[in-house]
Amino acid sequence: MEYKRRDVEETTIRTYRLALVHVHDRIGHVRLQDLSEDQVQACIDDIVTKGRRKGGPAGTRLAVSTAEGVLTRLREALGRAVVRKLIPESPAKYVRISLADKKTDKRERPRVKPWSVAEVQRFVAGIERDRLYAPLLLSLMGLRPAEVVGLRWDDVDLKLATLEMVNTRTMIGNVQVLEKDAKTAAGERVLPLPGPVLDALKRFRAMQARERLAAGEGYIELGYVVVDQLGVPRNTRHLREHAYRLMRELEMRRVRLYDARHSCLSYLANNGVPDHVLAAWAGHTNASFTKRKYVHVDVEDLRVAAEAWDGFHGGDRKAPV
Repeated sequence: MEYKRRDVEETTIRTYRLALVHVHDRIGHVRLQDLSEDQVQACIDDIVTKGRRKGGPAGTRLAVSTAEGVLTRLREALGRAVVRKLIPESPAKYVRISLADKKTDKRERPRVKPWSVAEVQRFVAGIERDRLYAPLLLSLMGLRPAEVVGLRWDDVDLKLATLEMVNTRTMIGNVQVLEKDAKTAAGERVLPLPGPVLDALKRFRAMQARERLAAGEGYIELGYVVVDQLGVPRNTRHLREHAYRLMRELEMRRVRLYDARHSCLSYLANNGVPDHVLAAWAGHTNASFTKRKYVHVDVEDLRVAAEAWDGFHGGDRKAPV
């Protein structure tokens, strides 16, 4: 953990610790030099089948994606043991989650699909009069929730229609706010503001000026974009819960606000935005990662392929005599 702390943030260290609790509970009593591949494989298999899902009853299967994260952390730890010559080879090197477990997980674990373009458009139309319309549009244009609530007015240029991402306000354990710079060097980026987002931010700024005047000395001036009527900064939990309430009121299916990034980036990719531009917009260094993790193709996106296939099939051929 101390080695990883040199390269990752405190929130990530916390995630690592939580992941390795599963390992410690099962094989923490085994001496490092005595640990075998069979023991590691049995540990991972047990985590998948008996690990408890968040909010689920004891004994329910853990999500395969979570188990894969646990295995990745364990591989890294044992890899360090090899580097430090504590063991000759990592017993986790060839350990894998079984295909059967992956199929079971896919069949049993519900996956919420990101909104389609039509759903995003319906949500945008439904929240136009909401006080946090502008911040929610920032989420819908692909910003991370921590980037939205960390944005300051000094980072927004309403004349040049740009915003600069240099600050985030994330949360540890959904309780403690941690303010820090962008997640990566690629995360520090300048984005042009689409017209509707620019207009919404201008109106939001004017609204805050009126609220500041009405509150008088009771207003807290800290410079953040996402604040309440008294200037108190909002955090990612506040923004998420606000969005969920609006989804209920609009009778729309509930999706994570973070998944708006998926919808945004999928739309951009499916409308011809080059991969390197897509990655830069998302704040990623690797364009292939952006497309693999965030770009989804639904049936409507495939319609153009079906239409092209019609021509291949000979839709314009003359009927046989």
